Formats: sequence, C-alpha cells, structure tokens
Amino acid sequence: MRKTVRTALFGLLLQVAAVVGAGPAVAGDCSARAVDVLKAASPNGYSVFRAIADKAFFRTWIDCEDAQYALPTAVHESVHMLTADGDAYPLVGGGAVGRPPEGTALFAPARIARQFRPGLFVTTYLRAGGATSATDFRYLLDELNAYTHDLDTALALDDLRTPDRRPSHRDGLSALMSFVALYVEAAEADPVAWAALKRPDTKAAISALWGQAERTMVASCRIPDLGTEDRMFLAKLCGRGPQAALERLLGRAPVCPKACLAVPKTASRD
Repeated sequence: MRKTVRTALFGLLLQVAAVVGAGPAVAGDCSARAVDVLKAASPNGYSVFRAIADKAFFRTWIDCEDAQYALPTAVHESVHMLTADGDAYPLVGGGAVGRPPEGTALFAPARIARQFRPGLFVTTYLRAGGATSATDFRYLLDELNAYTHDLDTALALDDLRTPDRRPSHRDGLSALMSFVALYVEAAEADPVAWAALKRPDTKAAISALWGQAERTMVASCRIPDLGTEDRMFLAKLCGRGPQAALERLLGRAPVCPKACLAVPKTASRD
C-alpha cells in the first residue's frame, strides 16, 4: 500500500487517540456538513467524492476540528483510490488519462533523492522503505496528481481557514513537481529511460498531469502564506536543467511559477 505524508500523520493521530482513550475528531456528525461545503465551494473536489464508490473511505479523512474539515486530504487520498481502481489518473475538472503500463524501463525515482536535502517529502516519496513512488515512476505521477487535486481543493476552501493559521498546502505539489522535473532531467541522460518517457502513453500522461499541476500552482501564487517549503522545491523546479529537459519532453516551454517564488515567507494573509 502506498504511504503518504498524510497517511503517516493520520496514523499518528489514531495512536495518540488510543492512548488518551478518545477517538480522533474525524468524520463524526460533521461529515454531511463537510460534504455540503465541498459541493458548494469546490466542484472539482466534489466530483472526486461523487466518483469514489467507497464513500466511507472518503469520510474517514474528514476532521471536524479542522476549519477546512481536512477536505483537501480526503480528496487527495480518494484520488489514489480512484487511480488504483481505474488504472488511470483522474484529472482536475473531469476526465482521466491512462496510467503507463508496468515494466516501461524507467529507473526508480529513488535515484534522484540525493539531489534534495533530507526532509519529510524526500523521505516519504523518494527513499527506500517509504512510498511506492520511490521505486516506480508511475506512482510518482500518482502523487503528483493527488497533490494537484489537494491544492486545487484547498484553494477553493481558502476562505474557511482562520487568519492565524498558516497551512502548508502548496508544499506537497511543489515537492512533487520538483521530483518529477528532476526525474525527467536525469532520464534524459539515460537513453533507455528517455525512450520510455517518450512513449506515446507515458508522454500523454506526463503532459496532462504536468499541465494541470502548472495551472493549479500558478493559481495558488495569489495566496502568499500557503507553504513553508514551497519556495525551496520550486527553485529546484525552475532550474535551467529541469526546465530544458521538460521542454524537450513536453514539446513546449514549461511554466516556472515565479509569482510563488517572489512571495516572502514572512508575508501575511490579505
């Protein structure tokens, strides 16, 4: 089973709750209200709720004590389930793009881990013993897609968060975009891997997922205090090498979200 940062944190929450003898403030009697909020504020997020057959799984991630009901997380995790069930990546706004087949001669993403300083995202998604994304590029794309849906939902629900709380919704997508970008750069130096990336099915998946990730990231730049590690990861993404490799793969110039890079970490919410 794939592990994510949120899965690890949720597991820790359950352990703590067991120690104190009380269940976590998830789902409960606020789940219906949370889904109504999602329906009203985030059509894209609500479409994920509608698509997933196991509604109880979605509701498991709802947190009644969170201002946004942890709905970005619920959408994120449900996207993983939809991908596994349909063998395709569900896209923001509807539709899906096929997941590349197994055995496409792509090297393990763990190879690029040394290009990043140690941290939770690197340990979870690029280190052995973490998520499947460390060993299979298809699952790195799965995480890229889930974090795109995650951030898209968070943007739609931004008015719900309290001004004194600084969430890190942009960090996840920033990290995964940088991981994919540096993977593409490394693959260009490996003829077998580069040929595998340029296969029509694999290239189509990367192109669709990358395009929606760019659009979502750029849309998030209007909110200054939406991340703590985002600028570090985006600086990697915007490097000359990754940008050039992405351009040769996509057949177009990739977008560097400069507006997000320009936001000071100390900026306050408008």
